Amino acid sequence: MREVEELNLKVGYGIEGDINANPISPRQVLVVRYEDIVDLGIPPGELRENIVIGGIKAENFTPGSLISFDNGGTIRLTFYCEPCKRVAHLVDSLKKIQYRRGILGVIINSGTINIGSNVRIQTDKFPALSEKPYERFLDFIVKVPSGKVVTYKQIIEAIGVDNSYMRAIPIYLKKTSADDYPIHRILDSQGYLIKYVPDQKNKLEFEGVEVLNNRYLNNQSNIYFIDIEKYLYSNQTIYLN
Repeated sequence: MREVEELNLKVGYGIEGDINANPISPRQVLVVRYEDIVDLGIPPGELRENIVIGGIKAENFTPGSLISFDNGGTIRLTFYCEPCKRVAHLVDSLKKIQYRRGILGVIINSGTINIGSNVRIQTDKFPALSEKPYERFLDFIVKVPSGKVVTYKQIIEAIGVDNSYMRAIPIYLKKTSADDYPIHRILDSQGYLIKYVPDQKNKLEFEGVEVLNNRYLNNQSNIYFIDIEKYLYSNQTIYLN
């Protein structure tokens, strides 16, 4: 991480020039309280945060809050950043920084912030996102409308987890009720239908999605897939309100 004097916040994107910027991610930015890193004895930047703010009480620094800067830029805080192996060398135990590694967020209004910018926080302006990835998975898939589909890769981005969670998606599917959640609208990252969803082909076709197939000549089996460019669900505003 490198220190800069100015950051450009872009609504529906993240921080301008940030390699991790993603329009559908709930973790476009990581905000840390100055008081916390001082108490922990950790230098700025070591927690891989984007922004350090001071003068905010701990009880007000919570997911669901709205951070506003004097230039008009605002950030919705979504959920606590989980301690992980990337910062494990900084403390004796990761438990020491549980709920003190900062809070992730999305840009609600664009603006440029500078060192010394005034900041204020309003609590309970938005629903806090769950700390549990599976709960965020459920919250996301219910937003996918009839006639649209999402892929594993898109889910990973939208629930704000590392790519290593890709192998967790089949586990999520197996324990999620197809009667209560539209899991038939989920495809693998290449756009193929998945074996963990009952009657997926018929359900998609009923919703107007054209299901195509590749026939493998060696075993004569049908492999069904969707033209994801045509049917992919795209909504860059899911965390903006």
